[in-house]
Amino acid sequence: MNVSEINQLAYRMRIQALQMVHAGKASHIASALSICDIVAVLYGQVLTVDANQPCARHRDRFLLSKGHACVAVYAALAECGFFAIDDLKTYGQDGSALMNHISHKVIGVEFSTGSLGHGLPFGVGKALAAKKLGASWKTYVLMSDGELGEGSNWEALLFAAHHKLDNLVAIIDYNKLQSLTTVDNTLRIEPLVDKFSAFGWDVREVDGHDYAALAKVLSSAPWTTGLPSMVVAHTIKGKGVSYMENSVEWHYKTPNIHQLALAIRELEGCQNA
Repeated sequence: MNVSEINQLAYRMRIQALQMVHAGKASHIASALSICDIVAVLYGQVLTVDANQPCARHRDRFLLSKGHACVAVYAALAECGFFAIDDLKTYGQDGSALMNHISHKVIGVEFSTGSLGHGLPFGVGKALAAKKLGASWKTYVLMSDGELGEGSNWEALLFAAHHKLDNLVAIIDYNKLQSLTTVDNTLRIEPLVDKFSAFGWDVREVDGHDYAALAKVLSSAPWTTGLPSMVVAHTIKGKGVSYMENSVEWHYKTPNIHQLALAIRELEGCQNA
């Protein structure tokens, strides 16, 4: 996909995500809106995946560690043909594979996550397996900034560097908010880039809503042979909906019918401007 097509994909993902969360009386919409551009670039230009062969051995592995933001990935998979778009209407319903945290029961999803701090350790295992098998596929892990308070992630960071897993790309959705307050107030993680570098990773910072910049940095990884790659993507929680942007209340809140309509109008207005 070119930049215009990725923009259209991200727009459709945001609309689908809003509709799913509203209909399912669910939450975490702002967390999903934060990553839509990253996920759109991954599926639109970076990942080697095929909707017609979702389990192909040569496929890249993509893991959403912040599993509560699952509606963004569900929307991307449906829009890219992994399953019918109408299936998104079952999100959060009894018996549906589209659970409120991402589930491997959904076609195209590699791993179920929910408890934060599991995605990177699992991704490290996948990357190590690929190295031992002599396979060329890569593993991409999209993480939240808030989950960097989990010690399991720092163990995984050390392990990946020690084993020279340059087939591993981690992406931090650095929107700087978690749950009920800021990341800085919860558990300070700065200086983040310096910490990742000290742990033996090659690090790049990027605007997490700039399609061209994201595609350039993600497509070119690994940047250094023998080093795992870390993308610190600066994002806005609730991106695209003005009353949700940088607002902690939308971590858990469900948009009502009027708020949903307003959000869709805003997104449509920006897309048609």
